[in-house]
Amino acid sequence: MDLASVSESAREGNVARLHDETARLHGDAQAIEYHGQTLTHDDLRAESARFAGGLADLGLEPGDIMLQYLPNCPPYLIGALGAFKAGVIVSPVNPQYRKRELTYQLEDTEAAAVLTHEALEPHLEEALEAIDWDPIVISVDSDTDDDGVHAFDNVRGEERFVERADDDVALLPYTSGTTGKPKGVQLTHRNFRAQTFSVLAQEQTLEGEAVKSLVWLPLYHITGFTHTAWQPLVRGGSVYLRSAANWDGDAAMALIEEEGITHYVGVTAMYVDMINSDDFGEYDLTSLESAGEGGAKMSVAVQEEFEETAGVEMAEGYGLTETNGATHSQRNSTFGLRHGTIGQPTRMTEAKIVDSSGETVGIGEEGELLVRGPQVMKGYHGMPDATDEAFTDDGWFRTGDIARRDADNYYEIVDRKKHMINSAGYNIYPSELEELLAEHEAVAEGAVVGITDERRNEVPKAFVVTAPGVEPGEDITAEEITEYFLDNVASYKHPREVEFIEELPRTTSGKIQKYKLEDGEDES
Repeated sequence: MDLASVSESAREGNVARLHDETARLHGDAQAIEYHGQTLTHDDLRAESARFAGGLADLGLEPGDIMLQYLPNCPPYLIGALGAFKAGVIVSPVNPQYRKRELTYQLEDTEAAAVLTHEALEPHLEEALEAIDWDPIVISVDSDTDDDGVHAFDNVRGEERFVERADDDVALLPYTSGTTGKPKGVQLTHRNFRAQTFSVLAQEQTLEGEAVKSLVWLPLYHITGFTHTAWQPLVRGGSVYLRSAANWDGDAAMALIEEEGITHYVGVTAMYVDMINSDDFGEYDLTSLESAGEGGAKMSVAVQEEFEETAGVEMAEGYGLTETNGATHSQRNSTFGLRHGTIGQPTRMTEAKIVDSSGETVGIGEEGELLVRGPQVMKGYHGMPDATDEAFTDDGWFRTGDIARRDADNYYEIVDRKKHMINSAGYNIYPSELEELLAEHEAVAEGAVVGITDERRNEVPKAFVVTAPGVEPGEDITAEEITEYFLDNVASYKHPREVEFIEELPRTTSGKIQKYKLEDGEDES
């Protein structure tokens, strides 16, 4: 499906109508593949509509919230689309969450229902004991209704479709908590439609049914759901679902080759796993029309190595949970791909870079990136003060990222605003030092944070994970890392401390949790 084929009735209200349009045009085409199990677009339309009816039969009403606490699988997409059709808000939950994290999201959403997986029921039961109401529990892989748990396959009723207003919330994902307590992000039906139309309006080299998207990113992640699943489905394509917990670089490359996968988005660690495979280069990955990165910024070295060996161009982009995915992309940018940048603003996105007083800065100058557009969230769930702080008076969303742009309107993310180190009046961006660390042959990856210094206010400290087979203190020392920095950057930028660690703390979406490194420093 392209933008011109979208009917007037699907251009407003409940965003689920977009997939109904897809099923009308591509009903017999494959929509989902999961380890040999397949569903057509008409199957997905009918199953989701009947699941919507089943939710109503269980007493769920429009505006109620349903947590989705399960790994990537067909019921995840049937459940989400069915909830949209029922007017129920979907709140994705990381399947690795346990009692404390799950209880927080249950309480913050006041969830009316939870769609889960049989293997996760014990963890859910622990969280349910900590709250004072009983959400409806629906479990995938349960054969029968038992002990108050409803089998997913039994939650079916008459096909149902509830009209919703553009500003009604459709999805309530939670920020991954790189800086503390997660916040519920209110993404509306308008937000989803705008992001979808932005993609449908782009110049496409493949007909919709030819799109084959490998979804190994978790569906609870905004990139996994919006870009690797929802958008290919609405185009009429097929998604190949695999559980993030079972990630395997060789299996991914084999699937790309065997199925002729055309679209793949992964985090940096996934591409590094592919590159480090002994058989990398033996797989034919040339069916990929699009290879992208979601999550943290990818090093240019990784991009170039993947491109050179796989023969596939990589396009980096930029987006946030609060923007329902991408606001910038190298793909479809005026002058093609430019590594190290996030490309140009996508259709429907306005962007600017401002200084600390809110004034727009010039070409090449650094400041905070602000974005505005119909895909930007309505606000934070139950947090009016945080919502007010996130937006300027004239509706620009503050990303919290430091950026600059060139004369061709290509943007580059320099660093997170809150991660910037102010050392004796000098602004130091950790990402520059981390990129340099990644180029050292003895280093697998690293992170740089600011630590307190009586004289300079802050100074950089580097946390280093060595490459396989490299022994810290023997094959590489902290002094050698320090000398490496002094040889390559201005002296005020070099880390005053270097600490070797086994692995960097990360969110489950792959972002480094720098506050944990900073807390560790505070406690030492």
